[in-house]
Amino acid sequence: SARASGGAAGPPMRAIFISNNLGVLPKPFFPEGTGADYTPSPLLERLAAHRADFTVVSGLSPPNVRGGHSTENCFLTAARNTTASGFRNTISLDQFAAERIGHLTRFATLNLGVNIDRGNRSLAWTRDGSLIPAEDRPSRLFERLFVEGTAAEVAARRRRLRERESILDALAADARRLEARVSAADRRRLEQYLTSVRELEDRLQVAGAWEARPRPAAPAARPADVTDRARLFEGFEAMLAMARLALETDSTRLVTLMVDAFATPAFRLADERTTTDGYHNLSHHGQSAEKLAQLEQADRWQMDLLGAFLTALADRREGDGRLLDRTIVLYGSNLGDANTHDNTNLPILLAGGGFRHGSHLAHPHDDNLPLSNLFVSILRRLGIEAD
Repeated sequence: SARASGGAAGPPMRAIFISNNLGVLPKPFFPEGTGADYTPSPLLERLAAHRADFTVVSGLSPPNVRGGHSTENCFLTAARNTTASGFRNTISLDQFAAERIGHLTRFATLNLGVNIDRGNRSLAWTRDGSLIPAEDRPSRLFERLFVEGTAAEVAARRRRLRERESILDALAADARRLEARVSAADRRRLEQYLTSVRELEDRLQVAGAWEARPRPAAPAARPADVTDRARLFEGFEAMLAMARLALETDSTRLVTLMVDAFATPAFRLADERTTTDGYHNLSHHGQSAEKLAQLEQADRWQMDLLGAFLTALADRREGDGRLLDRTIVLYGSNLGDANTHDNTNLPILLAGGGFRHGSHLAHPHDDNLPLSNLFVSILRRLGIEAD
């Protein structure tokens, strides 16, 4: 479409997709009642200042995406049968969108993580189902976004891009020669490989063009990395701040951010107390009052950080509107209830992006609608035709 190709006038549309792979406690999250007259839950009360800017959706989940924690990499892919032998993931929502609009910015997407197990978990996956490692250091992301480097460093980056292009040419040529000598099944696997090579070639060409353009001036000081894994939510706050800078400078229009609670040990709460156990063990609370109280504190902090993020986007003017109105914010999880490994009735909150907000959209809890229906709405809002 015209908007997806950059032909539309006015500020661009952007999106950030955020997931905590252990979710939130469902009862304190979901509100009572439906429509615009719903009664906010204790957690949604933390977002009261933005009630008109977000929508809560219940009764959503990806069909046949079951398997407890094994679904954490499928929040944006909806790939089915995660526990099946030989399971392979599919393309994630951000990468699908990046194929259409990624060339419009220096970075097609930014994939971020907090306390993340970078080799095993990610929200971003390529078309052939390969994991894209998440950036987990705010300072390193700051350098990529805003630090130009010396003339020698710029020249070295361009040289590396040219070298990678020549390597990919050789690999693709070898694969095509092999294609005529292998079975049909192996040819399909080779085609997946060649698709990955073509995607990389396209991205290298775009990267080469952007390398010739100056980076934007840094709108803030270089952040310090939060290296203590017990400081989970300080790390989350730092990554949200960097994501906001990337979006408001139009360095990218697509951001993913996974909060890897599963990999988080005993962690600090807002009152500086440390939890009695790691996040994963706490999530299997078995209705323990002590564990539930700690989880509720953690969930309140999450909502406070999300609320502050929405406030920062709302305070930033872009053209004649707010940056929030041009930024789709999706917050959710692959788990509806971590205590029971339930992958249905996911906690989904959609904010900004110019949607009509202020309601609780409730769908059947015993017969969920596909989460991907919401993904289609998001893609269309980004100017990408999808069904």
